[in-house]
Amino acid sequence: MPFTVEQFVAVFANYNAAIWPVQIAVYVLGAIAFTLAFRGSARTDRAIAAILSVMWAFTGIGYHLTFFAAINKAAYGFGTLFLIEAAALTYTGAYRGRLNFGFRGDAAAWVGVFFAIYAAILYPLIGIATGHLYPELPMFGVTPCPVTIFTLGMLLLTVRPPSGYLLAIPLLWSLIGGSAAILLQIPQDWLLLASGAVTALLLLVRGSDPVAEAGPRA
Repeated sequence: MPFTVEQFVAVFANYNAAIWPVQIAVYVLGAIAFTLAFRGSARTDRAIAAILSVMWAFTGIGYHLTFFAAINKAAYGFGTLFLIEAAALTYTGAYRGRLNFGFRGDAAAWVGVFFAIYAAILYPLIGIATGHLYPELPMFGVTPCPVTIFTLGMLLLTVRPPSGYLLAIPLLWSLIGGSAAILLQIPQDWLLLASGAVTALLLLVRGSDPVAEAGPRA
C-alpha cells in the first residue's frame, strides 16, 4: 500500500467534514430508491437508476478524485471507473428505462434486500462497533464500498437481468475494495469481497429463467 492505515482513515475524516450534510441527503435518496424498488413502474425505475448514478458520480469526483487521490494516485483511475458506471446507469436506466426494479421473492431478491440494508444500516454499525467512529467512518452513499454493496443489492432487486456491463465495475470494485479491506482493517468491507461473486451467481441463475426477459417496462 502506498499509504498508511492512519492516512487512509484521515481521508474519510476530512472528506466527511468537507461534504457535511450531504450524508443525510444521500441516506434519504437511498431510502427512496429502496422503497421505490417495490413499486415497479417505468417512472420509478428511472428514478432509482438516477439515484444510483448520483451516488457513483459523487463518490468518483468527491471521494476518489478530490480526497483519496492525495494519498494514492490510483484514485484517478478509480474515480474514472466510478464516473463510467454513473454514466452507464444514467444511459441504460434513467434515459432508456432498461433497468426494471421489483421484488420477485426469489433468492436473488432476498439477498438484494440484505445487501441494501447492510450497506445503509449494518455497515456503519459494524464500523462503530470495531472502533471506526464518525467522521472517520466510511459513510453510506458517498464512499466506494457502501455504494458498491448497495448497488449490487439494487441490481438483485430487478425483475429482468440487468445488462452485463452495468455489473462489470461493481464486480471489479468488490475485488479491489474487498481485498484492500483486509489490509486496511475495515471489517465492515469484508462482505464486499464476496458480494460480487454472490451477485454474479444469483443473476446468472435468474438469467436462465425464461420469464426474466430483458427489455424496458411498459
